[in-house]
Amino acid sequence: MVIRMFKLRLLNAVAPAYFFLATTVTFIFHFYFFIPTIFQSPAISLRASTVIHTAVFLYLMLNALGNYVMAIKYPAETAHETVIPACSADCSDKIDAHYLLNGRHFCKLCKKIILKRDHHCFFTGNCIGNKNMRYFIMFCIYTSCTCMYSLVLGVAFLTVEYNISFENPLTFLTLLPLSTGYFFLGVISGLQFFLVLMLYVWLGIGLVCAGFCCQQVLLVARGQTYCQMKRGQLVESPSSWRDNLSDVFGSRWVLGFFLPVQTVETLPEDIAAPHHKCD
Repeated sequence: MVIRMFKLRLLNAVAPAYFFLATTVTFIFHFYFFIPTIFQSPAISLRASTVIHTAVFLYLMLNALGNYVMAIKYPAETAHETVIPACSADCSDKIDAHYLLNGRHFCKLCKKIILKRDHHCFFTGNCIGNKNMRYFIMFCIYTSCTCMYSLVLGVAFLTVEYNISFENPLTFLTLLPLSTGYFFLGVISGLQFFLVLMLYVWLGIGLVCAGFCCQQVLLVARGQTYCQMKRGQLVESPSSWRDNLSDVFGSRWVLGFFLPVQTVETLPEDIAAPHHKCD
């Protein structure tokens, strides 16, 4: 268990660094390679296509980063409970968290009591619950859109700069193994090989975020959490799916869909029962 907790804490430190590194690399590729090469503009005036694609990329990226910050700024932890509970010998959750009364969980990575805990996100470094679930879902949506948009521009850059045709669907599937061999043979540059790697990174992150987002929206609509699903204790919510979504996304959900702003009203938390019990 000690080794497992050490791995989880190491992942909790490495994942945010990976996220910011990938974000920085994406910014560099867009503004130093993709846009200047694909949308070549005259020296004096900018083309409309250059402005449009720059605005689209900045909008997607800033929304992803904005919701990332909001998920950290408004954590799901409770401020009324500061006593760290001890996990009993018969507790079934001995890895990263264990269940308390009233839908609360104690996260052993955050060392805090979490309200309506869904899961611990290593990229944000904190737990996702009812108070920051909306920001986490929007973070996944815009991260997926940013990665897919970067993938499209990356393919266009390879077509314009290196005359690589993607008319054949097998081209993308064989691009990485062929580029690896060509790189070690000295046929292609390190920049081209690194860009090919980033194409697969963007594709992977985009698909994972999209799939995880769909799963979270479905759980929220049912009034359930990933923590319950993982424990095999899914309980049907008495509220309708509209009320469940409104509880997470707030009354100003339309505004929050386009801008990373606070849409969930922060209400006083219910005081937890003084005695906690593990399942």
